[in-house]
Amino acid sequence: MKKAVIFDLDGLLADSESVSYRLYNGLLEAYGTGFSMETFIENCCGKTIVSNMRSMVKEYDLPISVEECCEWIRSRELDYLEQGVELKKGARNLLVYLKKNSFKILLATSSYKERAVKMLELTGIEEFFDDMVFGTELKRGKPYPDIFLKAAEYAKEPPEHCLVLEDSEAGVQAAYAAGIDVICIPDLKQPSKEYKEKATAVMDSLDEVIGWLDLTNLSK
Repeated sequence: MKKAVIFDLDGLLADSESVSYRLYNGLLEAYGTGFSMETFIENCCGKTIVSNMRSMVKEYDLPISVEECCEWIRSRELDYLEQGVELKKGARNLLVYLKKNSFKILLATSSYKERAVKMLELTGIEEFFDDMVFGTELKRGKPYPDIFLKAAEYAKEPPEHCLVLEDSEAGVQAAYAAGIDVICIPDLKQPSKEYKEKATAVMDSLDEVIGWLDLTNLSK
């Protein structure tokens, strides 16, 4: 019986990964380099800003610190988001269904709080969430299980009563390591065979989750 649903944010609820790519690439271009969308998808999706900046400083030999990179991104990101962020297909319908059927609804995002809350406000879905966990609250981000275990703790439910919804391989691995069923709804990158096998199901959109929950809870 599933009683709590834990959502990722970027690429799962909000169509925001392209915004992050433009920002990250803008930082690299400011120091005379750059990277492709494919490289961003492969290396950055689903991870915290600190983890990504640490990797980029090392990989591209940037002459500034990880902290300065994070500040460069954060000082520009909210303005980028103000230009418009759209919900992914089926997001609002699923949230309405969950609220109507008394599921606990949680957010577990690698993003920092100010950015995540701004995105929820811009898309008009902040009111649906009972609690939230942000990447900056934890020492270890995805693919470690900490963020989803913390969300289950906030929900006051054991892992077997929770369901994670994710789009990234790092998120699927984190949920799998936490012992929580995870449905993968891919965004920019299709999961490899390894991660498809770790996911409880792979779906095309959030609309399909409603039927899965109906069947799963009916059989319990």
